[in-house]
Amino acid sequence: MDQSSVREATAAASATQIQHVFDLCADDMVLVNGLIRKSLNSDVVLIRQISEYIIGSGGKRLRPMLVLLAARACGYRGSDHITVAAIIEFIHTATLLHDDVVDESDRRRGQESAHEVWGNAASVLVGDFLYSRSFQMMVTVDSMRVMEVLSDATNTIAEGEVEQLLNMHDPEVSEKSYFTVIEKKTAKLFEAACQLGAVLAGKPELEQPLAHFGRELGAAFQVADDVLDYTADAVTLGKNVGDDLAEGKPTLPLILSRKYLQAEQQALVDDTIRQGGIDRIDQIVDLIRSTGALDETMEVARNRSRAAVASVAALPATDWKDALMDLAAYSVSRRF
Repeated sequence: MDQSSVREATAAASATQIQHVFDLCADDMVLVNGLIRKSLNSDVVLIRQISEYIIGSGGKRLRPMLVLLAARACGYRGSDHITVAAIIEFIHTATLLHDDVVDESDRRRGQESAHEVWGNAASVLVGDFLYSRSFQMMVTVDSMRVMEVLSDATNTIAEGEVEQLLNMHDPEVSEKSYFTVIEKKTAKLFEAACQLGAVLAGKPELEQPLAHFGRELGAAFQVADDVLDYTADAVTLGKNVGDDLAEGKPTLPLILSRKYLQAEQQALVDDTIRQGGIDRIDQIVDLIRSTGALDETMEVARNRSRAAVASVAALPATDWKDALMDLAAYSVSRRF
């Protein structure tokens, strides 16, 4: 068994196997969380309420953690990685607020989504506040390269969100279109988080390897998430099983399953994508599970995870590098 397969098997045993990654970043994450809450300060009470509601609702803080790991793996010894990690979390949180409005999602991380509690207008505007606050924080880092990477990432994410909107309720979405969206909308922030570790460390030769790692890791996470939408229970997942389908969102398991369905079954699935809703969700979820498309999708995720691991092979051997590789394995073995 090769090294990447060993890592996958180890991570598959239990999600607790990556606790050492969280422990490794614990001291830095205390500082990141402190800065996040300090930077949420606003005279507008509603901004503080909504921001704290979603930021304090849980989540693994994976994206800011990637900044910390990548910077340390590149030998960084300064403190700007704390600010950059907080910025990454603010950008991510802003996208969540906007996404839930666009998708009309009523659940986020196991609780009511912010727009369900405060309404669409408040959620969008507080998302805008978080975006603008993140750019205020970028200035304090005093690095044009950091500004360049983050502004490019933010713009690319916005493009991905619009492209996903265009794909909604379209059963003919191709694999190519699907991957274009997830690489812009999801993987781009992973990519920026990892690349910035090399930027902060002043290691331009490591920017592209780490950017590639982040992009492949982000894609693996998203593809695995799309499988979980059909396999995890609602309590564990933090949303209802089949939500992507009910929202008319064609994800990879659905795209792959269509080629295995009989004409009548495909028509049923296609009509549900066009119309949305949950009336026939159980029947369609059973159809998707029966095609083998979920296994096929997970193999795609595992291939992206392996590509992530391969891209950082040249990094010096450290606990930080090992943690990055372990996260790549975890991305395709988790249950939530």
